[in-house]
Amino acid sequence: MSNRDFAPKIVAFCCYYCAYSAADLAGSLRLQYPPTVRLIEQPCSGKIDIRLLLQAFEAGADGVYVAGCLEGDCHFLQGNIRAKKRVNAAKKILDKIGVGGERLEMFNLSGSMGPRFAAIATEMTERILRLGPSPLSTADKGEEGKAE
Repeated sequence: MSNRDFAPKIVAFCCYYCAYSAADLAGSLRLQYPPTVRLIEQPCSGKIDIRLLLQAFEAGADGVYVAGCLEGDCHFLQGNIRAKKRVNAAKKILDKIGVGGERLEMFNLSGSMGPRFAAIATEMTERILRLGPSPLSTADKGEEGKAE
């Protein structure tokens, strides 16, 4: 598959109070952003754990991001701080296993930042398009081809 044919799969874990509200606002404002991003609502970005982030890649995601409340403004006090630490730890693991930590990112935004949400979706899509398909998804395709 050439990079021109590549349609990335991006998973966005969004906290309910801020990031998911920003996504909703982006939709209400009819802001355009790539359809490559799949939103998964979370009660708080602090609910994200390293295993969940890595499982998203195992399930075929080419890129993943966590979107939480602004730092210091988490509805659950420290949830977004915990999420940031977990994202950074997962990035190190992705680097070690050859997937690349740059495929994972953490963003902070408020519920009123609909335009920023759309910009983040576009930014992540452009990043993943530059990086190409995840090594995990290309490895799976290679194994499927061998089994046939």
